[in-house]
Amino acid sequence: MPVTTVDELLNLLTECADIWDMPDRSGDPVDILDHDLQCAELLRRSHPDDEELQLAGLLHDIGHKLVPGNDAGHGKHGADAIRALLGDRVARLVELHVVAERYFAATDSTHTLSPASRRTLVAQGGPTTEAEIAEFRTDPEFIAALAPRRADDAGKVVDLPVSAVESWRPVLERVADTH
Repeated sequence: MPVTTVDELLNLLTECADIWDMPDRSGDPVDILDHDLQCAELLRRSHPDDEELQLAGLLHDIGHKLVPGNDAGHGKHGADAIRALLGDRVARLVELHVVAERYFAATDSTHTLSPASRRTLVAQGGPTTEAEIAEFRTDPEFIAALAPRRADDAGKVVDLPVSAVESWRPVLERVADTH
């Protein structure tokens, strides 16, 4: 299941067009490709100097394509698929976006989850426990992992103009070349 080239990864992302987080399309109002592109664009604006973080936003939901119907494991499946190509940090941030959702549900009463995210939160184990909160806060990527989660919640706008998937090739190649 590992993705070994940038071309394979771009093909995988392109295949996420018309793939939805919920097979019956009752979830988010945009498909996974559009959602991932929106998240990456939001992170490019808020973190212009952190291309690995931007790519985590771009790739955070590819696990839905890789293993359909596995909401609880989609972060891990996506991370496992890209780790060899893009490195541990990008993979870890992809995996942690699920933990960050659970963390916000437990610690931030003002953090708004979409109806689909509230539904998948249950499958992912619900809000984090006090012990899980303490463990997450010690993770070296704790602060960085919060940004893709915020972008995840914001990147669900129908017909929002975003850059084409191919525009991410140079970023993917730069990060892949360092690993």
